[in-house]
Amino acid sequence: MILTPDELRSLVELRHATPHDLLGMHVLGDGAGVVARALLPGAARVQVQPLGESALPAFELSQLHDAGLFEGVARDIPQVVPYELIVTNVAGEVRRLRDPYSFAPTLTEQDLYLFGKGDERRIYEKLGAQLRTVEGVTGASFAVWAPNAQRVSVVGDFNGWDGRRHPLRRLGVSGVWEIFIPEVAEGAHYKFELRNRHGKIVLKTDPYGQFFEVAPKNASIVWNNRKFKWTDGAWLKQRRKRDPLKSPVSIYELHIGSWRKKSKAESLGYRELAAPLIEYVKQMGFTHVEFMPVAEHAFYPSWGYQVTGFYAPTSRYGTPEDFQFLVNELHRAGIGVIIDWVPAHFPRDDWALARFDGTALYEHEDPRKGAHQDWGTLIFNYGRHEVVNFLIANALF
Repeated sequence: MILTPDELRSLVELRHATPHDLLGMHVLGDGAGVVARALLPGAARVQVQPLGESALPAFELSQLHDAGLFEGVARDIPQVVPYELIVTNVAGEVRRLRDPYSFAPTLTEQDLYLFGKGDERRIYEKLGAQLRTVEGVTGASFAVWAPNAQRVSVVGDFNGWDGRRHPLRRLGVSGVWEIFIPEVAEGAHYKFELRNRHGKIVLKTDPYGQFFEVAPKNASIVWNNRKFKWTDGAWLKQRRKRDPLKSPVSIYELHIGSWRKKSKAESLGYRELAAPLIEYVKQMGFTHVEFMPVAEHAFYPSWGYQVTGFYAPTSRYGTPEDFQFLVNELHRAGIGVIIDWVPAHFPRDDWALARFDGTALYEHEDPRKGAHQDWGTLIFNYGRHEVVNFLIANALF
């Protein structure tokens, strides 16, 4: 065994802040070969198969701990190479996979620097779940800001909701944790599992999640918001030419869930809403539609004003594409769209933003600054650059 007892213990107890430093493939200290390690609970046998033109033979990893920690040395491989893990579980089933711990970070130092300054205006393309192709491998990267957490894992339907399988690495002093997991595809459900500041294990939804399960469930869903083909170019072009201070404005405000419901219990979906809403707005002579908050919210009677998913249109009425369709159709009909935005506060749900890493991260520690006494909600700490970045990028999103 090359690992020290302390290093081994930190891995199997999930207390190592940068597991990529130990897991994956690394050049040996004497430069004469490589060592590979994998943490695979439930595995009975693990082999490493190098990839590429070299056609190097597979080599075996020995089990170091019954938690599923394996290690092996290959003296005939002079440097780190791409590879697959061939994993046989205790039932004898075999699968091949690319090792998440063999990939470099998907965030750059510039990304983290701008986020720390509060100036990364497209942070929603960096944090959260991002579908990516890295070194020719498709999958999803996961990143979350939790500077006071002791450990962060991503759990989901792709790993049995098991926090042992994909612990993230901490990226320097940024407070951001990250991992790239091959083969995770759109539609995968996930949450972040944190060992928080106080050592308590908690499950949190993704602050940058762009699609969620329908309430009362609250898992985030990996999603691609770039699939929709917009056809509202003519509307955007004429909007840029118009002087808003000299143009007529007449706004029709509505709550999507309450407008022309199918029944007392069932609302119209985003797509179903488009045609009758356009007809009504045109008939009444309105120039704009103003939607009460559409961002994801667990408490329906809040009418959307207690947001739990700031980057996701609520899944109660359909997918993000369905909402894009609604906006696109309104624009094509010459109707402007205004969306209520709620940067003033957020609810105390223990699975969302509140005390995210065990500390007052998004909110103020002092309840005199950080709590709405009447509403029971928490106030954002606008003094933190990362919180300001979260909100400004959200407005742009």
